[in-house]
Amino acid sequence: RSTEEEKKQQIDNLDAFKKIHEETTSDALDKLKQTARENGNLFEELMETVKSASLGQISKALYEVGGQYRRNM
Repeated sequence: RSTEEEKKQQIDNLDAFKKIHEETTSDALDKLKQTARENGNLFEELMETVKSASLGQISKALYEVGGQYRRNM
């Protein structure tokens, strides 16, 4: 388990990442969503998107395009 200090450090790191890339995040996520809508190469686009967007931002963008994945049980 992570300590409170480690958790705070990760949150601070994420906030810093978002601040550094705030100008490019929106465009990267829009391009990712467009690629998903067009059934393009998502892996290739994801490799670019992760340079300026967090996993949470990417997940939210893909959810907006394709909905939530639910595995059949």
